[in-house]
Amino acid sequence: MRYFVLAIALWLGTFVSAQAQELQGILQVHADEVAKPSRRSVSVALDDLVASGLPQTTTFLEEWSDRNVWQRNDGIFFIAREQGDDLTLTDVDTGEQSTASKDDFTQIRPNGGVRRVIGTALVQFQLSDPDLARRESAVDSIARSPETEQLAPLLASIDGETDSTLKARKIQLANFMSARFADETADRIAAIESLAKDTSVEARSVLNQILTTSEGVSATMPEGNIARILETGETPDAYYTQLVEAGLAPPRTPPQTIRAALEAHVVDGRVGQTPIAQLGTEEMREVAYSQLAAAGTVPPLVTIADRDAALSAHVFYEEYDESDTDITDAAAAALASVETRVAFAQAADLALDGLSLASIYFLAAIGLAITFGVMGVINMAHGEFIMMGAYTGYVVQLFIPDYTLSIIVALPLAFAITFGAGVTMERLVIRHLYHRPLETLLATFGISIALQQLAKNIFGTQARPLTSPGWLDGAWVISDVIQISYIRIAIFVLALLFLALILFVLKRTRLGLEVRAVTQNPGMAASMGINPDRINMLTFGLGSGIAGIAGVAIGLYAKVTSEMGADYIVQSFMTVVVGGVGNVWGTLAGASMIGFLQKGIEWLNPSNTLAAQTYMILFIILFIQFRPKGIVALKGRAAAD
Repeated sequence: MRYFVLAIALWLGTFVSAQAQELQGILQVHADEVAKPSRRSVSVALDDLVASGLPQTTTFLEEWSDRNVWQRNDGIFFIAREQGDDLTLTDVDTGEQSTASKDDFTQIRPNGGVRRVIGTALVQFQLSDPDLARRESAVDSIARSPETEQLAPLLASIDGETDSTLKARKIQLANFMSARFADETADRIAAIESLAKDTSVEARSVLNQILTTSEGVSATMPEGNIARILETGETPDAYYTQLVEAGLAPPRTPPQTIRAALEAHVVDGRVGQTPIAQLGTEEMREVAYSQLAAAGTVPPLVTIADRDAALSAHVFYEEYDESDTDITDAAAAALASVETRVAFAQAADLALDGLSLASIYFLAAIGLAITFGVMGVINMAHGEFIMMGAYTGYVVQLFIPDYTLSIIVALPLAFAITFGAGVTMERLVIRHLYHRPLETLLATFGISIALQQLAKNIFGTQARPLTSPGWLDGAWVISDVIQISYIRIAIFVLALLFLALILFVLKRTRLGLEVRAVTQNPGMAASMGINPDRINMLTFGLGSGIAGIAGVAIGLYAKVTSEMGADYIVQSFMTVVVGGVGNVWGTLAGASMIGFLQKGIEWLNPSNTLAAQTYMILFIILFIQFRPKGIVALKGRAAAD
């Protein structure tokens, strides 16, 4: 009999334990708080729900916050969806579904404040949810609106986090929140000091939130955590308005009020003791108004002198919202360190942008440097060879959908097409206009317009896509401040490859030797058996072909249109002239100078890129006045021509 009673007791204990683990049982204990929640009372129910650790609690809290919880007339809670006059019910524990009439249920509608409290409790479950997406969503939710109550569950979830990326994000976010919400001052200062090396926008936001201030005014030197004392000299009226709003001074008497008061108290041609004829100046009107004020007829007059006296008698200040001076001192020091790092990072990012732009200008100008430097031909159609190369890449991608393979095919094909076009142009036009620069400029300008119109007729006026391979998508992110797109890196690498290739051709091949000979002294080169006419043709074709390859590279970064060449022709000529005509290293130096200069001017005047280009051109004109042969002057007999 004793064993039988013990077995019954154990069974009852197990039954009670199982009942206690049911979510519905907890809800019934707090039925009033759940059915008619308020921000103060709902926390009691939420504490028990969180303490239960039941897996179904997460779903219930989500549905409760979304107003999808309904209570039956007998007090039982369900998750429900409306279907006309009926409800599709879901049991909060078993998940079993059923249908019932809406007349027997009441919808639970928590207000905005209650929903925020529920959201805070929900985060504690989501931070350790088996689903990675839910954990990420919880962390993002905390980051958007951090609160003191969220710090403890966030810290508790870090050790059990299995995803390394999310764990690092949790640690970072916990550090941000500790700087603001940790209970101990030492913990807050340690967290703040760790932010001194973090240049992220979030870190700076945290430090700025700690250093938020409020303006105040006092008749004596204020006490507390004072950020700074304000000077009233620049905007005295604004500070006097602050005195008036604080009840520390009477409002100023504006001129229109004085005039209206005087008009209302004219008696026998006088206002007080002052004749109307004497009220033509502001000083006399103030005198008359003062007489009325002395008689108690109008409010007292507050003059500029009164305003200045009131301002001098009060102290205006900014006070930190954070009362602990040790914390604000640590935050100010950390923010100063961060701002210094950000300044260096911005300089590095600006340098990368300048280097990227310089590589683009170098690619665009290197072909022109060869033709202009060797032949002295002002080729205004050079930009159109860039355009032809870009359109070649676009056409290749129409037939080869693999973007990586299409770029590999497009580069040599663009060189071949533009090389042939350059040779044809040289044979048909340029060779007849040597030593006639004005006619050459006009002829190539006309060819430029013709090529643009031909491109419009073939491809239309809309921009065409030249898509980069997938492995060039995105950017290399060094920090929140320093980043550069992979396409720009690829263009920079391509520019280095071209620099090495051109130097090899000019320094290590017979063609390069002949080109250099014709560049320095065409007559002497001809007497040595070199055919200058053939070299000019090949040189012009080589420069045009390089422009075609540059067009493919630039097309991956910029828009491909019939006018795209015009965007680079001016910069290309400036690059060649500033760097030094006929010199590869000069072209590189010129591209670097113009690229960095343009980015620097744009940084100083970011809202007006056209003005930046204008300033750049003016600077280059001034530079050429002092160094007409460019940065790297050509050596040899031709240098004296």
